[in-house]
Amino acid sequence: MTATPTHCPYCALQCGMTLTPGDGPPAVAPREDVPANRGGLCQKGWTAADLLTVPDRLTAPLMRPRRDAPLEPCTWDEALDRIAAEAAALRAAHGPDAVAVFGGGGLTNEKAYQLGKFARIGLGTSQIDYNGRFCMSSAAAASLRAFGMDRGLPGPITDLGRSDAVLLVGGNPAETMPPFMRHLSDMRDRGGALIVVDPRRTATARVADLHLRPLPGTDLALANGLLHLAIAEGLVDEAYIASRTSGFEAVRMAVNGYWPGRVERITGVPEPHLREAVRLLAGGERAHILTGRGGEQHANGVDTVSAFVNLALALGLPGREGSGYGCITGQGNGQGGREHGQKADQLPGYRRIDDPGARAHVAAVWGVDPAVLPGPGRSAYELLDALGTPDGPKALLLFGSNPVVSAPRAAAVADRLDALDLLVVADFVPSETARRADVVLPTTQWAEESGTMTNLEGRVLRRRRAVAAPDGVRTDLEIISALAGRLAAPGKWSTDPAEVFEELRAASAGGPADYAGITYGRIEREGGVFWPCPSEDHPGTPRPYLDRFPTPDGRARFVPVEHRGPAEDVDAAYPVYLTTGRVLAQYQSGAQTRRVAALAEAAPAPFVELHPDLAERLGIADGADVRLSSRRGSATVRARLTGDIRDDTVFVPFHWAGEGSANLLTNPALDPVSRMPEFKVCAVRLEPAGPAGEDAS
Repeated sequence: MTATPTHCPYCALQCGMTLTPGDGPPAVAPREDVPANRGGLCQKGWTAADLLTVPDRLTAPLMRPRRDAPLEPCTWDEALDRIAAEAAALRAAHGPDAVAVFGGGGLTNEKAYQLGKFARIGLGTSQIDYNGRFCMSSAAAASLRAFGMDRGLPGPITDLGRSDAVLLVGGNPAETMPPFMRHLSDMRDRGGALIVVDPRRTATARVADLHLRPLPGTDLALANGLLHLAIAEGLVDEAYIASRTSGFEAVRMAVNGYWPGRVERITGVPEPHLREAVRLLAGGERAHILTGRGGEQHANGVDTVSAFVNLALALGLPGREGSGYGCITGQGNGQGGREHGQKADQLPGYRRIDDPGARAHVAAVWGVDPAVLPGPGRSAYELLDALGTPDGPKALLLFGSNPVVSAPRAAAVADRLDALDLLVVADFVPSETARRADVVLPTTQWAEESGTMTNLEGRVLRRRRAVAAPDGVRTDLEIISALAGRLAAPGKWSTDPAEVFEELRAASAGGPADYAGITYGRIEREGGVFWPCPSEDHPGTPRPYLDRFPTPDGRARFVPVEHRGPAEDVDAAYPVYLTTGRVLAQYQSGAQTRRVAALAEAAPAPFVELHPDLAERLGIADGADVRLSSRRGSATVRARLTGDIRDDTVFVPFHWAGEGSANLLTNPALDPVSRMPEFKVCAVRLEPAGPAGEDAS
């Protein structure tokens, strides 16, 4: 049997693996030639092939004749004809923005590109965004205003192993991407220090040299306090600041008010720990500051990331080999997925959709007049919240996402989906969102298709088709092409990923995320190519800031920011902070991992993690059912008592649907810049409950 080299379908580490067909699912083996995982896989990766044979795999289109009728099998022509006819009718009656598109951070670059193109010139709608808005949009916005570019890590992931210190804010890679920990272990084996910022003593925090446990929603004050101490103790790099940055004096003035005693009162982090953290970061030649969702998924997420970027700049880290600020991307193609047109305000190549030059370039590639391209649309939550309203879209085409579970204030999002005239979902399993659809289109999975993915380093990788898809299943490119043909969309609508990638190269050429010099052949020969790569003789850019920053003056920009509390603080009615996150054996909304037997056995149900002192005050026993209530809804889960969390905070993982869904509780308050919802902190109350409801999925 021939082994096919490819990459894991889950997180943005994009671990290398080979698939070898056999009886049943193909055999999985890790690859040693991929630096990100270096021969390692997590439990999700080892069981990834089991996704290909889940019992409820969709293999035929489904359609309901009316909203109160069940979904029933139909032909592809029936499904596609209905979608095109109803979309055309809604556009004619209400204008092009009557039809919206929602994408996913797991789609290949080719599919993300084609989906954005289809929205803009196939449907003519401005109403397109994707679930990556819920991933690292705050880090992206902060990076853009500081560095002029948004790319996950400042260099190859192997640079972490050579670092002398890493400050990790709100990330738990020991559970979310375990092979990542090899690089942190390499660092610690060399004598480097790992500093973790998290209100929980996570699996990552347990191996840290220093664990800072701030009150949820106070990371910005913590970062400003660390910078205050760096200045006070003479640890900032004045020569670097003078030669490579602008705006430091305004930040110096802003952090004057964050003396250690005040920061300790705001965050709960003891002053000696603050001082130790700064000294560890500044004490070596190389250091990294990395943020994850815990620091970013807030209504002030952009400012919070900016505060940590300010700290990195003051220490002289960005633009030095083996140092810098970076973001741990979450979804498999979270980086590439936002670079090529799925976001409401972007065109391919990370171009702004309101930039006349960008519009002219992309329109020329697509063969249309720039005037026909719509302007910016609504961001992800705002789009979902507008569905079915008088001024909102009447139809939604959804690819690779499950917002009934993954969106904040999830019950309200489900209501908005039900208010649509037409909901179309393309997926390979009947997710919670697909079950509400009027038309469901069965799609290929990761191992059944080819394309490219861009991992958290900014390295473009090849996904290779290893097995045949079941009869009756089509690729997303085939679905988009068929709909474009029925809607008489201008331009070419290839179903061949290689041809689509060639068009993507042309559309991205000259943009911030320039893929013009990247080819399938180069990716195979070189094991991946870092963007920007403007020509085929260009080596790619693993470390983009070494010589200058891509800002008008070549300097990185400090941005003064001030702490403000969470959008919803605790009070007498809702006296406890809730934070959310992931567990080792599950992934995102759980639509994939909850169907894998080994993963479902390892993590079968949601739970609430709470401190024994809090549990005693509330009369909650370990293992008992608990009802959590917020101003948006209630969830019932099992209690898990642990000293690994603050006694004013509880944690619920967000992978499950039904009565245990964490996002029934979360707050959709949005960051004013990134439009990121505040997933990571809201106010709840807890009380003993009857037996938890069974997860219907």
